[in-house]
Amino acid sequence: MTLMSDSPATNVPSDAGLVLAVDEITALTPTVRHMRLVASDGALLPSFTPGSHIVVTCGTGPEGQSRRNSYSLTGPGFEPDHYGISVRLEEDGRGGSRWIHSLRAGDRVQVSTPRSAFAPVLTARHHLLVAGGIGVTPILSHVRAAVQWGRSFEVHYVHREGDAAHLDDLEQLCGDRLHLHTGRDGFWEHMGPALLDQPIGTHLYACGPAALIDELTDRAGRAGWPGARVHYEHFGVGDLDPGEPFTAHLTRSGVDVDVASGVSLLEALGSRGIAVPSLCRQGVCGECRLPVVSGDIEHRDLYLGAAEKEAGDCLMPCVSRANGPRLELDL
Repeated sequence: MTLMSDSPATNVPSDAGLVLAVDEITALTPTVRHMRLVASDGALLPSFTPGSHIVVTCGTGPEGQSRRNSYSLTGPGFEPDHYGISVRLEEDGRGGSRWIHSLRAGDRVQVSTPRSAFAPVLTARHHLLVAGGIGVTPILSHVRAAVQWGRSFEVHYVHREGDAAHLDDLEQLCGDRLHLHTGRDGFWEHMGPALLDQPIGTHLYACGPAALIDELTDRAGRAGWPGARVHYEHFGVGDLDPGEPFTAHLTRSGVDVDVASGVSLLEALGSRGIAVPSLCRQGVCGECRLPVVSGDIEHRDLYLGAAEKEAGDCLMPCVSRANGPRLELDL
């Protein structure tokens, strides 16, 4: 969709979400911009839990379809007067970040209401928070809530030298509970002992690149952390291999849907008039989850856990495909 500069920005009480206005833009680093989004009438926005994100409609893609990206909310969550998002410019991405960086104060943006799969566990005795690069955004939300409610926490932030978004915010909120790392070796040298020296009841939260999350969760597992105490949120999946063509058979309707190489199953279903709820279209939010009756799946999402992928009874059609010529769906 294009910018909606002719119609007023108001809260929309429907699945359309919200239409908000860009109130203020701040350059946090050479590549990261922070934006305040507000209701044009100054109304308070829906509250959200720490770690929540909104899905922003970022113009249209090359095929004319609306492009939607998920961005974590960085500000206070209780009856906020604005939603804050911080977006790194990705030159080799799908164009969503470039669209965001092209916005100016007064432009209008359509967003979803907040949702979260990365909320803090309120019964945790201690919160060990790890941020990698722009993954600091949901961690900042966790920190604000921890300070507000007097929860025990510490933050480990690994970033490139001179490219630490929200560093001032974290230093002000955390004090000596903030540990900064500008190199991979130094980060792991510090995190190894940190994973072993935590009080019983500590929960680990991490957001950042997939490689960081994978190694951190592996090390936590080898250090004896139960899976239920490890929480993480990846970035989006990025550009994917176009994959092989396949046929999706819909068992309830008896319809066959051909899915060409370079076309997602979600898009193919939509072209046949079969609407599937979706938001991020990046394999992150879980909104488009579909039940699978039979067939091998090439899971490409970052939402399902290892056990769910192993079960092979569902997939995220926005990014995942059949690993073979045919897939049967309960549709």
